Amino acid sequence: MLVGSQTRRRALGQFAAAGGVLLAGPAAASVQDPHPAPPAPPVAPAAAADPDEAPTQIDVARELFEQVTAPVMINGEGPFRFMVDTGANVSCVSQQLAFSQRLPRGREVMVNTIVGRRPRPSVMIEQLDIGTRIRKRVHAPVLPMGGFDIDGVLGIDWLKGQRLVFGFSGNTLEITRSRAENSGRNRVVVPARRKSGQLTIVDADISGRKISAMIDSGSQYSLGNTALRTLIERIDPSSRRNAVKVGMISIAGEHFTGYQLALPFIRLGGLTLGNVPVVFTDMPIFKLWDLHDTPTIMLGIDLLTQFTTVAVDFGRSKVRFDIAKDASA
Repeated sequence: MLVGSQTRRRALGQFAAAGGVLLAGPAAASVQDPHPAPPAPPVAPAAAADPDEAPTQIDVARELFEQVTAPVMINGEGPFRFMVDTGANVSCVSQQLAFSQRLPRGREVMVNTIVGRRPRPSVMIEQLDIGTRIRKRVHAPVLPMGGFDIDGVLGIDWLKGQRLVFGFSGNTLEITRSRAENSGRNRVVVPARRKSGQLTIVDADISGRKISAMIDSGSQYSLGNTALRTLIERIDPSSRRNAVKVGMISIAGEHFTGYQLALPFIRLGGLTLGNVPVVFTDMPIFKLWDLHDTPTIMLGIDLLTQFTTVAVDFGRSKVRFDIAKDASA
């Protein structure tokens, strides 16, 4: 099954070449107390989700090449705009939200951002509501999110074995119990494995060479590591001449640069993606996930929105991609 949208992807290349901004997930594999002292309560941003909770569906906001945001209530106030980020393992709040809501200060924690490891303050949220789901006593790091029209980030800490369904065609977000699904017409289910809390697709390759692929709904563009770029240049040595340097900024205000290239094809299970734009940068996040030596792509929102639906099942370690009927013709 081949998926590709040349018009949208050409637009991305022009935007990136003009100095596009990368919106990347703010937290990676861990949040740690830099001054541990027993007895210290665990950094538990949310209680484990009850597997018997009823499905929750939320209307989300989304703009092309931007982020997916959901309305969140904080201590009965709001709603506030939180970005839904499958690349973050912990939920965070902005400095502005922490100040305006007078959230009580917690201890300092170490947050691994996309650029590096930083100590950050934290706050305690007595109650966080998203749709019908309620979490009590959420311990959330605070990040400077100036320049981005969001109040916080929803990481995968509140999913705990559940299934997250992005309905891009209808701008909906659904949280349900994990369930068995099979590939079918206009639908491909791809196996994955858990790694540092995230799901890594295992059945993926480029020109027969195995790669790893991760779903990162908090990244505006798809990202690749140095190992993937090296693989691409071995397959097509002329590709390095087509690289475009782009300046980027993380959601925490950290500036860095990358090089954008278009990958001819990527296979994910029974799905083939054509002409995929990827920004390559040597980020510490790949080493943190122990993927710096493995060719790896983080599938960002620019690519995920090519599908009508993407379902990420953390319970069964599966990812489902639905495509429009005319796209499979």
